[in-house]
Amino acid sequence: MKILMTGFDPFEEESINPSWEAVKRLPDTVDGAEIIKVQIPTSFARSVEVLHAAVVEHDPDVIVSVGQAGGRYAVNPERVAINIDDGRIADNDGVQPVDVPVREDGPPAYFSSLPVKAMVTAMRRAGFPAAVSNTAGTFVCNHIMYSILYMIDREFPGKRGGFVHVPYLPQQVVDKANVPSMSLDDITTALTAGVAAIVGYRDRPDEHTVGGATH
Repeated sequence: MKILMTGFDPFEEESINPSWEAVKRLPDTVDGAEIIKVQIPTSFARSVEVLHAAVVEHDPDVIVSVGQAGGRYAVNPERVAINIDDGRIADNDGVQPVDVPVREDGPPAYFSSLPVKAMVTAMRRAGFPAAVSNTAGTFVCNHIMYSILYMIDREFPGKRGGFVHVPYLPQQVVDKANVPSMSLDDITTALTAGVAAIVGYRDRPDEHTVGGATH
């Protein structure tokens, strides 16, 4: 089993992005599954190009993108991606779409095909705050989650995919009053527990329902 994990480069004047810092520190194998780690740009256009190339090159069984969600206190597997790009800020290429579909020919939304509730349970059992989220936003994180699921739907049947948001690192909130953070070690360990939950469900497709509702 191969799991492709991606994290983003820094954006919005930040010098670091916890998603990539944690992804690149993940073990090379988790419960026998090979973990492939790829950085993707915080760009509506280029993120999909880099991810698609990685899927073609590595042919993973599972695709999991991880992104920063400043202000959240927990690690959040996302349940749903919506077919809209609506940037509060510009991406790293200076592009700021407003009310633009991710894919003109795509459905209004896609549900994650990851066992999101099992992932949350595993993270909590490991001692970390975690919760299923029902909104991935409308920035590049939602864009890449929707794009992963669109690729699986249209081009790579049989694969599974989804998205996980992580909080700021402590050094990112030094000048942000009352904003939660999580240490890099804790984010990495929580993600590892979530990946182990994915591996544990690989042979139990009968238990998967839309949005991971049984997990």
